Amino acid sequence: MKKLILLTLALLAVMQVSAANKYDNPDTIVVARDGTGEFRTVEEAIEVCRAFMEYHKVIFVKKGTYKEKLIVPQWLTNIEILGEDRDNTIITYDDHANIRSAERPNGIGTFRTYTLKVQGSRITLKNITIENNSARLGQAVALHTEGDQLTFINCRFLGHQDTIFTGTPGTRLLFTDCYIEGTTDFIFGPATAWFENCEIHSKANSYITAASTPADQTYGYVFSNCRLTADEGITKVYLGRPWRDYGYTLFMNCILGNHIRPEGWHHWQKEREQTARYIEYNNTGEGSDISKRVAWSKQLSKKEAAKITRQEVIGW
Repeated sequence: MKKLILLTLALLAVMQVSAANKYDNPDTIVVARDGTGEFRTVEEAIEVCRAFMEYHKVIFVKKGTYKEKLIVPQWLTNIEILGEDRDNTIITYDDHANIRSAERPNGIGTFRTYTLKVQGSRITLKNITIENNSARLGQAVALHTEGDQLTFINCRFLGHQDTIFTGTPGTRLLFTDCYIEGTTDFIFGPATAWFENCEIHSKANSYITAASTPADQTYGYVFSNCRLTADEGITKVYLGRPWRDYGYTLFMNCILGNHIRPEGWHHWQKEREQTARYIEYNNTGEGSDISKRVAWSKQLSKKEAAKITRQEVIGW
């Protein structure tokens, strides 16, 4: 009996110590590269967050450049990573697919190159830049998503090839008021993603999207009220090509610059013309002329377009 009482007291003591963790609460914690916050790196702040939180917790990141390769793990939920200033709060790394080592003589591959990988769900990023600043030596992912209900507000995503990988079928993503740049296939993957009022900027004559939407998934990428821009001298950009059969991409109510090719879309492989779901509606700008679009793309009617809302596509 005495041993049981001692064991109980010990367990209570451990629980009290755990409960007394000052970070186990919904308060904001501060990251500052200059040492004026509670942590100097974003990784340290992520590490102190409790698993499967039911409350909203903010990691406030002060202005600065943070060279970090980060993972928000699957067991973290309801976290917001909030930058002090979008253009001057930068998380950056420089891996690319062709980095070789003794363990990987053929290169590390696309999916290990991320600067930030988000595995947790109900995660928000706001007012911050995520960058892969490697040289143009291969695929180099800035943002890699795996979790569900991820929200990105007023963020910048900077890179070249494969800037954003939306990596898990069935997951839902929201990008609002964001700037996304790249060269080839710089928004790619199987997730469902709604892009609202974003600037999509091409840095090379290539392809913007490479959706790999599963056949049984109703929606892939929807760009609503976005602006498609390009570097000076860029004049031959495709809206997308299907990375896999049934790739889904829709541009609606967007402004398309004159860098968009008249045919609009590329099949990647000829047989994918039979399955690709490539759609437009009510776009404007010099690149919006549909008279020379590929025959296997589609234009929505007003009635069809009215049914495609953010709530319908991603649920919030």
